[in-house]
Amino acid sequence: MKKSPLLNIALSQLIASLGHGDMLVIGDAGLPSQPGVPLIDLALTRGIPGFIDTVNTVLTEMQVEYHLLASELPQHNPAMAAQVAALALPDARQVTHEEFKQLSKGARAIVRTGECSPYANIILVAGVVF
Repeated sequence: MKKSPLLNIALSQLIASLGHGDMLVIGDAGLPSQPGVPLIDLALTRGIPGFIDTVNTVLTEMQVEYHLLASELPQHNPAMAAQVAALALPDARQVTHEEFKQLSKGARAIVRTGECSPYANIILVAGVVF
């Protein structure tokens, strides 16, 4: 049995298969899935699992070079923006929500959480461990 916190088989396999520059989207319950992009649906009920808990768990296994957030996040969801900033992820970049959705089309997968707050979405771009 695995010793790391991440137990979801599909998500663990995906992270193990990522290469440098591959994108993983973690989104709220309302983020649209993209045709042709695998969806790992973790949502159970409103708020479970939460966005921050999901990101924190993914970070236990994924090397991140930089991340992308919607530029609308600080204005429309300042509490979530503060929680994301507290994660101390490398190299924050912002794009509009529409650009975010377009970039999501090139992701290796989209992870759907039970988060029900606006703009609680992130693109994690894989780095390398060497």
